[in-house]
Amino acid sequence: MSYSAEINSLEPNKPAKTGENIWQAIASILELQNQAPALMPVSRNKHLPLSFSQERLWFLYQLQSDSSTYNVSFAFRLQGLLNISALEHSFNEIIKRHETLRTTFLASQNKPVQVISPSLKFKLPVVNLQELPEKERETQVLQLIKNEVQQPFDLEQELLLRSSLVHLDENEYVLLLSVHHIAFDGWSEGILWRELTTLYTAFSTLQPSFLPELPIQYADFAVWQRQWLQGQVMDTQLNYWKQQLADVPPLLELPTDRVRPPIQTNRGSIKHFQLDEHLTQKLKSLSEQSGATLFMTLLTGFVILLSRYSNQQDILVGSPIANRNRSEIESLIGFFVNILVLRTDASGNPSFWELLQRVRQVALNAYSHQDVPFEQVVEALQPERNLNYSPLFQVMFVLLNTPPGKLELPGLSLTPLEIENPTAKFDLTLLMTETKQGLSGSLEYNCDLFEKATITRMVGHFVTLLEGIVANPKERISQLPLLTQAEQHQLLVEWNDTQAKYPADKCIHQLFEAQVQRTPNAVAVVYDNQQLTYQQLNTRANQLAHYLRSLGVGADVLVGVCIERSLEMVVGILGILKAGGAYVPLDPEYPQERLSFMLEDSQVKVLLTQQQLVESLPKHQARIICLDIDWEKIAQNNQSNPLNEATADNLAYVIYTSGSTGKPKGVLVNHNNVTRLFAATDAWYNFNQNDVWTMFHSYAFDFSVWEIWGALLYGGRLVVVPYLVTRSPELFYQLLAQEQVTVLNQTPSAFRQLIQAEQSGLTTGELNLRLVIFGGETLELKSLQPWFERHGDTSPQLVNMYGITETTVHVTYRPLSKADLNHTASVIGRPIPDLQVYVLDEYKKLAPIGVPGEMYVGGAGVTRGYLHRPELTAESFIYHPFSENPQTRLYKTGDLARYLPNGDLEYLGRIDNQVKIRGFRIELGEIEALLATHPAVWESVVVVREDEPGDKRLIAYVVSNREQSLTITELRQFLKATLPDYMIPSAFVMLESLPLTSNGKIDRHALPVPESREGLKVSFVAPRTPEEEILVKIWADILKVEQVGIHDNFFELGGNSLLGAQVISRLRVAFSIDLSLHRLFVSPTVAELAHNIEVLRIATEDEDTLMIDTEEEYEEGCL
Repeated sequence: MSYSAEINSLEPNKPAKTGENIWQAIASILELQNQAPALMPVSRNKHLPLSFSQERLWFLYQLQSDSSTYNVSFAFRLQGLLNISALEHSFNEIIKRHETLRTTFLASQNKPVQVISPSLKFKLPVVNLQELPEKERETQVLQLIKNEVQQPFDLEQELLLRSSLVHLDENEYVLLLSVHHIAFDGWSEGILWRELTTLYTAFSTLQPSFLPELPIQYADFAVWQRQWLQGQVMDTQLNYWKQQLADVPPLLELPTDRVRPPIQTNRGSIKHFQLDEHLTQKLKSLSEQSGATLFMTLLTGFVILLSRYSNQQDILVGSPIANRNRSEIESLIGFFVNILVLRTDASGNPSFWELLQRVRQVALNAYSHQDVPFEQVVEALQPERNLNYSPLFQVMFVLLNTPPGKLELPGLSLTPLEIENPTAKFDLTLLMTETKQGLSGSLEYNCDLFEKATITRMVGHFVTLLEGIVANPKERISQLPLLTQAEQHQLLVEWNDTQAKYPADKCIHQLFEAQVQRTPNAVAVVYDNQQLTYQQLNTRANQLAHYLRSLGVGADVLVGVCIERSLEMVVGILGILKAGGAYVPLDPEYPQERLSFMLEDSQVKVLLTQQQLVESLPKHQARIICLDIDWEKIAQNNQSNPLNEATADNLAYVIYTSGSTGKPKGVLVNHNNVTRLFAATDAWYNFNQNDVWTMFHSYAFDFSVWEIWGALLYGGRLVVVPYLVTRSPELFYQLLAQEQVTVLNQTPSAFRQLIQAEQSGLTTGELNLRLVIFGGETLELKSLQPWFERHGDTSPQLVNMYGITETTVHVTYRPLSKADLNHTASVIGRPIPDLQVYVLDEYKKLAPIGVPGEMYVGGAGVTRGYLHRPELTAESFIYHPFSENPQTRLYKTGDLARYLPNGDLEYLGRIDNQVKIRGFRIELGEIEALLATHPAVWESVVVVREDEPGDKRLIAYVVSNREQSLTITELRQFLKATLPDYMIPSAFVMLESLPLTSNGKIDRHALPVPESREGLKVSFVAPRTPEEEILVKIWADILKVEQVGIHDNFFELGGNSLLGAQVISRLRVAFSIDLSLHRLFVSPTVAELAHNIEVLRIATEDEDTLMIDTEEEYEEGCL
């Protein structure tokens, strides 16, 4: 008796090596089978039920009746003398022997039943291509194979076996054969070849069939299965699965190349690979040593790969089991396969050996409870049903260790032809097959999720992982290798070969002084109607520097700056640097509490400010210098450049950034961190004395460092933008035109408002921009479309630069073009010279290309750390795992990204912005990016609110395009066309504009609370229309519930796929329309489904009207 390919592979003479539990599993299976009733033939005078496995495929057929996903196809090249009549006779005899091949499936009383046709005459079609040239014949054969593979079966009317013969030459043929999976499984293949060989051998010599009669048929098994698997038998096994699969994650979130479609597709392809004989033998030896089977060892390796790719530790993999555990069904063609859901806990970073033992136990327990059909498990667990992925598992693993046999026809040479059905039943299916040359593998993948190159890399990683496993099975799974040597070199060296020369011994102010020598009379800084030349700015800064020196300011001494936007602000910053000190920006627009903390934390001894601000300053111990009323005293100091007391390794500034604890962190930035930034980017931007810059951002935001010195180190003109102008896009646009600004630096949020102002027609003047540089927050590329339509993508050049304060303003560089509008995520390009970016997993191992990980930044831009926060500094500025220098550090950004195959980085958001709702991991930026593509959406932000403990909900805040109307219903439907239900916001809040911080970023804390909490919850609403009345009655009847509201979700009320099929069947009769089961999944509420039905009825009536009109016109024409 055979139990499955897996259990049958165990060798009875090796109990010590394979372990007692395996034999216990076999014993429990035998005991359960002995308790089962006899399998007897049943009457054919009544409707016969489907088996549970058939029911699963019938349901999938209801969803996609035009799909060839479950076609099982074969092609053979035949050479020799072929008896076509004997071959046709053989097929007829096989169809006569096996009822399942002549079974059709219909709905009776809202349930599927199988209808067995009497023995039918099968005619083998012959396509004659002998007259064609050889090359054309082969082309035609390939096309015929493709057509055969992709032609769907009609389960309601057709035979489930289809064959044809292509005649190529006098003694050369190609035999094509397809069977639907609902009547055929892997075991059936061996039976088919065995019987076809026997029958053809007999019939070609005019002998009768020697095959014995089959005592039972598949339909008998289906009836027996349903009679046996109920009551205590079902409950006992089902309770195991309920416990084993409780609280499973709904989705294995593998990184994909494309956004998962709202409806699961089956467009697929296959990547083949081979493990050499040496590695295969090592894997087998390891299996024996560990008391496991080869299946378990390979599955463990696959689980590790999936865990490393998805960053999940709770991994569910489906695996088919033959389910032919009775001798009566061993010779039957049919679909007996059951699917076991193997759930592995990979948490705790175990060794491979330890994880293998976990997998082994999971597999053995599953074998002991293998009789419960997968469909019953799904129905019992009631996972959230979604059309865009399979329930419970999305990845399958199969090991074939016994070949199915082969077709042999006497007098003929048979060559199997490579045939691939371009479909994928799951996201991934890994099939491993034992051959004489070693293990061969094929990875089937969904082409709407993955690129071929991604799967090729994944296969390479799997092989590398297996090699690492056999080399060191006791290694922790996090340390097992995935990347090849070539990949490691690419990520560590090729894409991070960014060394660059820069004036490492110069301070910022020294470079400025050199520029003063070159352009002393050029205008350096402008504010309102005031301006200073380079010489004037340098003189004033020198006077202030000498004065500060007299107060004890020197190298690494912190000086506070709390000054409104003005010329004095720039003088103050430059004067502090010249004195050798470091400035601490304290924006007067900041809240008092924040300013108070910064003053206390920084412990500045001197504070530069203005008289009108003194009274509003928080309590502090610093000496105050007012650059307005005290200037007369300051101006008495020396006007010459002070001798430089600071070095490039001394502090230039301390900028406070938001902290996760709520307390700001002071980032310590040296002079050389800044000077190398401009040297590194000089070749890209060619900043020069003709440039006009704006200082748009607060000097407490490090974007201002780029703005100030980008102008002043190159002889450009810096326009300090008044605060009120930064709050008005129209006024700012006017300033850009008046000042003929050439280099504009913006956060994406602020730039969107500028675009909107331009579109509204409220702006005046002509722009003269040559560069627009983005930073500070994620850029939604689609939001740039209106700008590109108006200005093109070359003048000005738009550039996306990702950066962080801790690594000195900018980290990566990516010029943008119209082609980038097609990107759904923010592409941030490559590291700028002298910086390196590594994408690492949680164990500081390099993440493969395409796999998300945390960004770590190294190089000359990495700052000292945090002021007075040694523990946080040690936590965020870690030892460089890839450097031989023990002093080298990497900065841990907290940002999620992945490398793309071309070496660009794709930004995926903050790690702490990754949220989980109902078990799903959600990246809010993905929803925002999709909203940005709606033509009527100007800008949006999505947040998670938890207004009631434990009740997390997605809320979308949307600003509409002023030129187009927009409704919440329209937005919801727009998102539902692309996103799964769990990513659809519970509420939408329409705003005139999104609130911004003083730095120009979206202020999420200032977003309003949705007006009505009740609006987020589904409350009972009675039916309003006749269609809704009918739907409510049908739902209540089938679901056995007393009350159904029009906004109740069918599946949340207890519905499942089979009950859904009953609903659709009754609706087809009630409304006389052709309604598919797919509609119920897409529109699972009464209100949505009623709307769909109304639309279908109107469309049907229009078609009928059109047909009647056409017929009337025809008749009149005849008359």
